[in-house]
Amino acid sequence: MSLTRRTLLTAGSVGLVIAQARAATVPAQQTENAPQPATTDDKLRIAMPAFASDPFFPADGAGDKGIDMELARGIAAELGVEPVFDRSAVTFDGMVKQLMSGQADMAIGKLSRTLRRGRSILYSRPYAMLHQGLLANRLNLARIAQGKPPEQIIRDFSGDLGVIEGSSFATYAATTFPHAQLHRFAGWDMLVDAIRNGTIDMAYRDDFEIKKLMVDDPSMTVVARSITLTDKVDTIAIGVRPDNPHLAAFVDLYLDLARGQQVLNTDEIIARYRLGSKA
Repeated sequence: MSLTRRTLLTAGSVGLVIAQARAATVPAQQTENAPQPATTDDKLRIAMPAFASDPFFPADGAGDKGIDMELARGIAAELGVEPVFDRSAVTFDGMVKQLMSGQADMAIGKLSRTLRRGRSILYSRPYAMLHQGLLANRLNLARIAQGKPPEQIIRDFSGDLGVIEGSSFATYAATTFPHAQLHRFAGWDMLVDAIRNGTIDMAYRDDFEIKKLMVDDPSMTVVARSITLTDKVDTIAIGVRPDNPHLAAFVDLYLDLARGQQVLNTDEIIARYRLGSKA
């Protein structure tokens, strides 16, 4: 039996009512089931190293000032959750491991982006961009260069190169200086001492830390010189646990909207460090 026009109109009206009812309930359901960018206990677990790296973050228990502290607290505030800091990591790679294991939701602590780390965690876009640099013992460098400009011998450098264990530069060294004899140190102070006494020829780190050293200890210019690798960058970003892309996207949004897409450079960070040193 064929359907009449009235039957079709009636069926259409019923279908419209049902569709409208479903449309009214779907947004509420979607909102309820939407993935949350933070943990379910209203806390944002933030990994940060135990040591200090002014002006990014202080040592554990030494206050809450610094570029990274401000970022961490700002993100937590916009999420409406409590920031809980885990300062147990003794290396930068230690923070990455906390993200991989799910012990932390976010890692912020002058964390460099590397391809190796990017295989295991999510990264935000950079909020600071530094150049890679070298701190060279003057006498050792003169002996190696033999009258040539240092820039000519840097790329094929085969001497003793120091890096901090668990840092991005311990990873970079293998490709940037494949012929160098690599020496790993537990911390920056030990590495600087090795440069001062000539135990190693050069130390490999970002240009900000090298310039900061010269600000803190002008006497270093007598025994060492800094070399900036202008074609090599060290991008600093926020790490996010690999199973939370929503949080990673929110962090990018925060950097775009709340921070105005600002990317700090070495000169700006040094200026902030000088200002803090006078306080």
